[in-house]
Amino acid sequence: MADGPMLAGKVALVTGAGGGIGREIALAMALEGARVLINDIGVSLAGEGGSATPAEQTRQIIVQRGGEAAISTDSVADWASARRIVAAAMDAFGRLDIVVNNAGILRDTIFHRMSPEDWLAVINVHLNGSFYVSRAAAEPFRAQESGAFVHMTSTSGLIGNFGQANYAAAKLGITALSKSIALDMKRFNVRSNCIAPFAWSRMTSSIPAETEAQKARVAKLAQMTPDKNAPLAVFLASDAAAGVSGQIFAARHNEILLMSQSRPLRSVQRMEGWTPALIAAHAAPALKSGFLPLDRSEDVFPYDPV
Repeated sequence: MADGPMLAGKVALVTGAGGGIGREIALAMALEGARVLINDIGVSLAGEGGSATPAEQTRQIIVQRGGEAAISTDSVADWASARRIVAAAMDAFGRLDIVVNNAGILRDTIFHRMSPEDWLAVINVHLNGSFYVSRAAAEPFRAQESGAFVHMTSTSGLIGNFGQANYAAAKLGITALSKSIALDMKRFNVRSNCIAPFAWSRMTSSIPAETEAQKARVAKLAQMTPDKNAPLAVFLASDAAAGVSGQIFAARHNEILLMSQSRPLRSVQRMEGWTPALIAAHAAPALKSGFLPLDRSEDVFPYDPV
């Protein structure tokens, strides 16, 4: 591999880069030589309000370190404004090489109390926003026959969690979006991958810490700072990841995991065909040993961060 910054000469667009994981990715990409378009509308965790201050703070850090950055305060959750975000990167730096879809909000509530407004708000930012920004960026990527997408997914979607039907559905949808982009745009030398980040930030600060067990869990989560996810994002955006596309990774403190994707586990067949009664009597019992448990992310990752 050639010496020097991994992203020298590249332009990166990072959404939700006003704080948390997005800010750390933007800072890391700038340190590796990228010029960065920082997109953040400066809203609350629930998506309310708005301020240019978070994006400007990230820009100032990059500039103080000798890097180049510009800001955009347009929302990802609208097609026209998403196109303005991509145009802002092109206007500021003349090209675009990397898109990190990180912007997000939370409207957590148990499913039977979730309102249509809470559902749509989260879907619009996470899933629709990832599509809008990616689709807008696909045009310059296709024209230059190169580009890299890095999308943020979550184990809430990959595995499951309580009270996050909207967030989980959006985050699992993003993995399918990423795979589709990887397939459709391979001919243009465009790659697309996902990261399921583990980090203590305002997106996880609402986790309850009332019982001793909950307090112990939160203390462990707090070890996993947002910056631990940035090296993987930089790698996936770089030319060093030229052969990596359509994959789902997770970054958990000092651990990097490759996550599975849906494939057949077991099968049964009956040449005469099936009736509901035969399925109950034969197919379901034969497949039962392969059933996945009704588990959550913390059940799959019960061990301390390494």
